[in-house]
Amino acid sequence: MIDPKSILITGASSGIGEALAHEYAASGMHLVLTGRDSTRLSKVAENCRALGANVTTHSVDVTDEVTMAALIHNADQAHPLDLVIANAGISAGSGTDGETQTQARTIFDVNFGGVINTIWPAIEAMKPRGKGQIAIISSLAGFMALPGAPAYSTSKVAVKAYGEALHGALKSEGITVTTVCPGFIKSRITDKNDFPMPFFMQAPKAARIIRRGLSKGNVLVTFPWPLAALTWLTSIFPTSLRVWLMSRAPKKN
Repeated sequence: MIDPKSILITGASSGIGEALAHEYAASGMHLVLTGRDSTRLSKVAENCRALGANVTTHSVDVTDEVTMAALIHNADQAHPLDLVIANAGISAGSGTDGETQTQARTIFDVNFGGVINTIWPAIEAMKPRGKGQIAIISSLAGFMALPGAPAYSTSKVAVKAYGEALHGALKSEGITVTTVCPGFIKSRITDKNDFPMPFFMQAPKAARIIRRGLSKGNVLVTFPWPLAALTWLTSIFPTSLRVWLMSRAPKKN
């Protein structure tokens, strides 16, 4: 449904964000890439330019509301944004000494606050044009709270619910909101996992699946399907049983 020519991606210096940048990079494409590591981000931009894309980069923290608003405004003025992908995210877990209050606050600031700081300036820019697409990267963890990663999973639950709600709220404005819920994807986050990850997927393959789902304007993109089906099934278990089961899953450090 949507053939974007101007795309902004947060968290583009590694993982899914990097893979999406490479997936969309082509002649005639304008990419705005953000990330906190300027060295890695510059390398991603170099690779995308080699594929023919026009690329600008910004080393920025998505929790900085003012800076994000100015960045997105300026990017939209230069090349009206067709697609904005709120991908930046961090994780922690309850392994070793357990998740701290500080970790929990930081995770919510990035994973939920960063999404708000990214999508709302874009939405305000898209509304007068009556078109545009917002993609929010959640996780299959967004289908339930995980005792092994309390703040991470809960932030993804919030992001998933928010994206679904915005899809309905903004449809009449001509803006499509798609929430993406992947499973275990090769990234700096999963690199720290020291437990088996079923249906583990490389980031380029994930990027192709995400692009296909976004092109259809889906409300929700979930994959890989066997893990998505298992996650959905577990999510409808009685709460006490679900928590008991998830408490016995490996803890993320």
